[in-house]
Amino acid sequence: MRQMLSIVMLIIAAAPPAGALTPGAVGVGAAQAQTAAPAQGSAEATLMQIERDATAAIIKRDVKAITPLMADDYVFTGPDAQVQTKAQFIADLSSGDLALEASEIQDMKVRVYGETAVVTYATTDRGTYKGRDIGGRYRWTDVFVRRGGRWQLVSAQGTAIPKPTP
Repeated sequence: MRQMLSIVMLIIAAAPPAGALTPGAVGVGAAQAQTAAPAQGSAEATLMQIERDATAAIIKRDVKAITPLMADDYVFTGPDAQVQTKAQFIADLSSGDLALEASEIQDMKVRVYGETAVVTYATTDRGTYKGRDIGGRYRWTDVFVRRGGRWQLVSAQGTAIPKPTP
C-alpha cells in the first residue's frame, strides 16, 4: 500500500493540471511552453503549462511527451519517505501499472527564484496502480530548475490529505 501511494504521488507530482483534464484536453505544447520569455510572469505561466502538458501526457501514457519534462536526476519523496527515480516512474507508466484517469488541481501557486521555481498545490485524483484504487486528495510541492533555457522537474514531494471523519 505504501508503494502504491508513493507511485500515485510521483505521478501527480510529475504532472498536476490547472483543472480536471481528459486525454484530449491539452493546451500549448511543451516545446512551445519551454521557449517562453524569461520574465518572471512568463516563467510562472510556462511552469503552469508544463504541469498541464505533463498531466495530459500521463493520462494518455505518452512516455515520449513526459520524459523531457523531467530531469534525469528527478527524485520523488512520498509520504512514507520512499524515494523514487525518473526511471521507476517511466517504467510504471510504460507498463500500464500506473493509470491516472483524472486529476483536478486547486490552489496552485508558482514562486520563481532565478533559475529555480517552486510549485505548490492540492489535487483530487482518480486512477489505479497495479489494479488498486489510488484516488484521493493530495498536497504537493514540486521543484523545477531551468537548465539550458528549459524548465525541468527535479524534485517532488506529496502528502495524502486525510478524508474528513464524520
